[in-house]
Amino acid sequence: MSNPIFRLILLMMFFLVPHVSFAAADIEADTPTITNLKQSMQQRHSQLEAFYTSGAVGFTQDGLIAMHDANAVPLAARQLVNSLIAAENQDRIALYREIARANNHPEWEGEIRSTFSQRWIKLAKSGWWYQESNGSWAQK
Repeated sequence: MSNPIFRLILLMMFFLVPHVSFAAADIEADTPTITNLKQSMQQRHSQLEAFYTSGAVGFTQDGLIAMHDANAVPLAARQLVNSLIAAENQDRIALYREIARANNHPEWEGEIRSTFSQRWIKLAKSGWWYQESNGSWAQK
């Protein structure tokens, strides 16, 4: 164990193995809980889509959604939008957690969240808003 090359290999394995293992994660895992969360999110999407299109709501860098431009929402509808955002984020957080659990690796939740964050932005329609890695907003 005093061999420096052996220690270097062990150190590399310690840091690389979790990342290599995550590459094998099944982000399409399906359990009854995941199915229910996806259905809830799908139903809510029809209500949120107009707010994505208007620029009122955007995708955050951490896999959630947030109010991007409150002025794009009539005052009478702001409570509704805030409720939709809160419910969506609650489901997204639960989805990331459940997918990590379904993979028997709850410690992967952060990586799964990051993967989904990139996926949401990639699937966003032209004109929708998203947060870049530095936190600034950009339009697709």
